[in-house]
Order: sequence, then C-alpha cells, then structure tokens
Amino acid sequence: MLLDQALDADSIINFVVNDQAIQRADDHPLASWVLTRDTTHMLAWALTGNAPASLPVTGKVQRRGPSPSSPQLPRDELGAFFRQMRRVAELAHWSGDEAALLRRQALYLCSYDTSPDTAGWLAEIRRRPQRARAQGWSPDWADARSVATSLTRHGDNGALAAFVATGMGDEIGEAANLNYWAYWLGIDAFPKADDHFMIAAPAQSWDALALLRGLTDRLKPGIGAIDLNVHSVWALLALRRGLLAADPDLSRNLQARVTALLDSNEISAQARQELVSVHYGLRLST
Repeated sequence: MLLDQALDADSIINFVVNDQAIQRADDHPLASWVLTRDTTHMLAWALTGNAPASLPVTGKVQRRGPSPSSPQLPRDELGAFFRQMRRVAELAHWSGDEAALLRRQALYLCSYDTSPDTAGWLAEIRRRPQRARAQGWSPDWADARSVATSLTRHGDNGALAAFVATGMGDEIGEAANLNYWAYWLGIDAFPKADDHFMIAAPAQSWDALALLRGLTDRLKPGIGAIDLNVHSVWALLALRRGLLAADPDLSRNLQARVTALLDSNEISAQARQELVSVHYGLRLST
C-alpha cells in the first residue's frame, strides 16, 4: 500500500546522492512537488531508521540469515545526502521565490541529520533576514512553519511557539495551516506543484472529520511539534462547529488525549489554554 511512496523516496535519495553538480534550483525534484507525510516518512526511514507510523504491522518474515529491519544507506551515502541537502537549501535561499518550495523541503529533510551542528545551522538559517513579506500569506509563511517544526526535532520549541503566535494570527494563516495538514496527511490526495494550494482552496474542501482523526492521533506527550498540533485541533473545531457530535468514538478518544496532555508538563501556556477550550467543548458535546 506504500509502494508508490517508497519508490518516490528511493528516487529522491538516488538523485540527491548521485547528482552532485546541480546548479539550478528548478532542476531539483523537490522544487516542483510538495511531499506528503508518507513520502517524507519513507525518506526518514532510510535516513534515521525510524519506521513510518503508517507502515502496516506484519508478521516477522523468515529469511536465511540476519536481515535489517529498515532501509540502510551506507554511511558515506548518508553523509553525502545531508551535505547535498544543505547545499541545495543554500542554493534555493539565493534563488528567490521560485525556489521557495525547494528551500523549505530541503531544510526539513536536513533536520533529520543527527550531526552536532545541525541545530545551530537550522537556527542560523532562521535568523537570516527574510524578503519583505506581502500582506497575508506568502511562500515565506510555509518556510517559517517548516523551519520551526524542524527545530523541535533538535529540542528548540521557541521558534514553533513564536510561529503559532504570529504566523496564524489571522484567517489566512489558519486556513493555510489546515489546508496543509489535509494535504500532508493524505486527505487532500491531489498532487501539488507548489505551496500556493494552501490559500488557493477554501479550508472546507476536504473531509473535516478525517482531518480531526489525523490530528487527534498527534495529540500525545513526547511529540516535538505538540503546540502546533494542539492549535490545529483547536482551530479546526472553531472552524467546523458541531464536528464533535459526528463521531462519538472520536470524541472520546480526543477527550482522553486532551486530558493526558493537560496532566503533563510538555505544552506551552497558549497550548494549555487552547486545550482547556477543547476540553470544555467536548463536555458540552456529550
């Protein structure tokens, strides 16, 4: 069921490792195709060894002799992949808006690098002066979201808290965030060539209940980008009033996860306030 995504991931890795002479940002496969969660997690499986959450659980396959539990890149190829991703991110940074998608996706993949200098490099990228941003959404919005979530993988939650506070302070930002979630989780399955789909369609063109299920699964302690996940659930319920009544089982699952997070110390003050609001709405809907 994930063969297509596995082939896409393999193709990307093969291109990055073997085509080290790329000089034009738009020649890169990541410049004209927005990755989904499943393809990104297939890439991460090869880069980190962590199996995708969507990978079906199967019985142990009997083989002759030992076999790896995940795709394994030779150390030199793994190093080459991350070096190339950094080079491509730098190339895209100086290539203008046309390379915004490549820059965002390259930076996100770089965050899987466990090298000691990765967190500092990502933070330095975030501190660079940005191009003047037009009123409302721009490609820099998606870039800032991606960098902020990437930094949480290295223990830096401040950038994400700042993005949630400023990047989704209006209807355009909230709609863009939900549209991106719907695509990332595979609910909006039509392939996208750039990030403009985040504002091209109204935030009502996908199955809201399916999106709530996907976001509910991401409400658990220990997830780096938990503040963004909490805010996204809160924003979705505010946009689609009455959604909680559509699936009692989902509401009970959401209630249990909200309670567990409220009992933990892993969320910001803003996320806690939003969870209290969700908790109150759940009580009213039962």
